[in-house]
Amino acid sequence: MTGHPSGWNAHRKDARRASALRIVSELVRALAGPLALAVAVAASSGCRDSNASSSDNPTSAPASATAEVKDVVLAGVDTSPMTPRERRAWSSLVTSLFAPCPDVPVSIAQCVQESRACGACTRAAKWVARAVRDGASDAQIQHAYKERFDPAGVKTLPLDGSPTRGPDDAPVTIFEFADFECPHCAQAVSMLDAVIDAHPGKVRLVYKSYTLPFHQHGEPAARAAFAAGAQGKFWEMEHLLFDRQQHLEDADLERYAGMLRLDIPKWKADMDSPAIKTRVSDDHKLGEDLNLKGTPTIYVNGRELDVEEDESLEERVAAELGVPPVAPPSGDSSAEPAPAVAPSARPR
Repeated sequence: MTGHPSGWNAHRKDARRASALRIVSELVRALAGPLALAVAVAASSGCRDSNASSSDNPTSAPASATAEVKDVVLAGVDTSPMTPRERRAWSSLVTSLFAPCPDVPVSIAQCVQESRACGACTRAAKWVARAVRDGASDAQIQHAYKERFDPAGVKTLPLDGSPTRGPDDAPVTIFEFADFECPHCAQAVSMLDAVIDAHPGKVRLVYKSYTLPFHQHGEPAARAAFAAGAQGKFWEMEHLLFDRQQHLEDADLERYAGMLRLDIPKWKADMDSPAIKTRVSDDHKLGEDLNLKGTPTIYVNGRELDVEEDESLEERVAAELGVPPVAPPSGDSSAEPAPAVAPSARPR
């Protein structure tokens, strides 16, 4: 019979365990002094460079603000409907999240209390209050807050002669990337119209073409709309195309041009012109550069709106204007953050 008796193996295991414990014990004793010093230094460094904090984690306020806080009261933010637990959670968040403006490295609460020159602070405080009342966790709110308010998340989008509705100096600019064959883009039309009508003179809409590869009629429809725009009828054609997007053959497009009383020979020439083909390709390249995931993709003042997970378009625009959201007419769901206007998925 080969091998060692089981008792010998057990003895050897015990010896190894004892040896390992001795090594660990010696390491603990050797490191106890440096570890204690490190803990003491960390505990004593209560003041940090707020600018450095902002660059490392732009949504987290200085460490001193993360300590237990009392209930916060901020002018313009009604916390009376909150439960005591919600009020504590909100108070902790607004004293630990950084204000949403560049060069304002203080918490949301401090920004509002000191009337800092950051117009978004009160909006941010209200946004956090609503998120708390909706039952989101601290981690969820912190992540969503970064997406919604981090100044680094604002995109500068070029007009490049794109069709626009509304005044050039409107305080809110909406960029829409859309595909004329996308059903969700068609459903978004009434939502965009409702927001523009609710805030006359305050909203400018910019249209960008972004045709998905599996929509074969989207690109010619975009050229048809831009060609109509050369005769001052882009938005009329845009609405027609979305209303009748099941019928986007060449003969259909020409019929719509006739319905709008366009100069048909000029419209056809413009459709095939290098200028309009470049317009379509430039818009698409911009969408690729932005890594768009589908259509419609909407930006409000340079920040993307997630129509499935974010607030509604009306709520976002109202927040940018600093006014209460306008409720949709009874039975009208156009201003809702609808799954009905969820983006079409890009093929993987």
